[in-house]
Amino acid sequence: MLLAVLLATMAALNTLTATELAQRLDSGAATAEGIVRAHLDRIDERDADVLAWSHLAREAALETARMLDRGPRKGLLHGIPMGVKDIIDSHDQPTTYGSPIYRTHQPLADAATVALARDAGAILLGKTVTTEFANRHPGPTKNPHNPAHTPGGSSSGSAAAVADFQSVLATGTQTGGSVIRPAAFCGIVGYKPTYGHFAPAGMKANTEWLDTIGAYARSVEDIALFRAALMAMPFTPVNRLDRPPRIAVAFTHHRDELSPEGTQAVNDAAAAFAKAGAKVKEIDLPAPVRDMTQGQKTLSAFDGPRAHADEARRFPGLLSESLRKDKLEAGSKIDYATWVAARKLGETGRAAVDALFSEIDVILTAPAKGEAPPGLERTGDATFNLLWTYLWMPCVTLPLTKGPTGLPVGIQLVGRQHEDASLLDIAAWARSVLS
Repeated sequence: MLLAVLLATMAALNTLTATELAQRLDSGAATAEGIVRAHLDRIDERDADVLAWSHLAREAALETARMLDRGPRKGLLHGIPMGVKDIIDSHDQPTTYGSPIYRTHQPLADAATVALARDAGAILLGKTVTTEFANRHPGPTKNPHNPAHTPGGSSSGSAAAVADFQSVLATGTQTGGSVIRPAAFCGIVGYKPTYGHFAPAGMKANTEWLDTIGAYARSVEDIALFRAALMAMPFTPVNRLDRPPRIAVAFTHHRDELSPEGTQAVNDAAAAFAKAGAKVKEIDLPAPVRDMTQGQKTLSAFDGPRAHADEARRFPGLLSESLRKDKLEAGSKIDYATWVAARKLGETGRAAVDALFSEIDVILTAPAKGEAPPGLERTGDATFNLLWTYLWMPCVTLPLTKGPTGLPVGIQLVGRQHEDASLLDIAAWARSVLS
């Protein structure tokens, strides 16, 4: 016991969770400035290899830390360093949206999530790399576990920064799989809330019926803390379950696309949960869901020519080929009736899946095909995320094991719409079982 306490005391500040850092700050064992310096040192040591940041606000972060150290505790995130995906506005730091069109862009206001995090005492270290307009064209970020592999996208910089101990917390966005997949590839906890739970004001729109701001951390407890701050509501710690959960294993109709390690991770987790007392059963998702992968792609493409109308009109030569082909050209070919049908399919699918929760508490599924693929030209496949984004359901990914090349492989837990707190309680239980 004494050794554990000693090791915890000696741990570098940048390796601790937000919950642990809050305890250090409250006891006087750490200062906000010391915490920021530890993270800046890690960035200096590692970011030439990871390339997670599009902008680093070194002096501003230190000055904010000193100000916090001079005053009383400001809020839930007092003194906690965070990164913000560079698709989300910040009034005092550039916001480039991953595009050369906006390389000198300086917003006049913070996005809602940035303002709320700062109001809770968070320290914005900088802006993290995003793919172009949070679409498919990748940025320079590398997987911190192996730089020859993608960290995932589009929230690549945020996931890599948290995984590499360069930031405690970070925000991302998900239209298809852009929060959950990078978290799985980088081996951290990722959270995509119920659609609309985090205010989207100040986020560059991609597909408004799908875009969801999400969060990264290295513990479920930190996600709960971060969630309360970003929703401006009282903090409720994760609760101990009064009984093991009822878990439905859903491989979905894309089961054959999973890699062996992706399938094994879900099966191993299901076995561990059953051993811990959970009621586990495999299910087939209701019929409307089979068409929802294409429906998500329809909604996303349809919004392309509309979300990027100004850029396409004034700066077509500065748009990537993938954006022009996958969003602008594809979206221009989708008619109104097809779009409306996709919208209605979402409503039908949500009702059908919601009905399952009379008999289950959570869905266990894969967050990605398997470990991060090699190469930086693509950010991986979002097949195992699109459905849940379309269904507006809250999702958490947890690291579990390593794949054949030693990269992280995780699992995904999906909860009922608007029951995010319960999902986090189950995720905390699951992590304790799997640890």
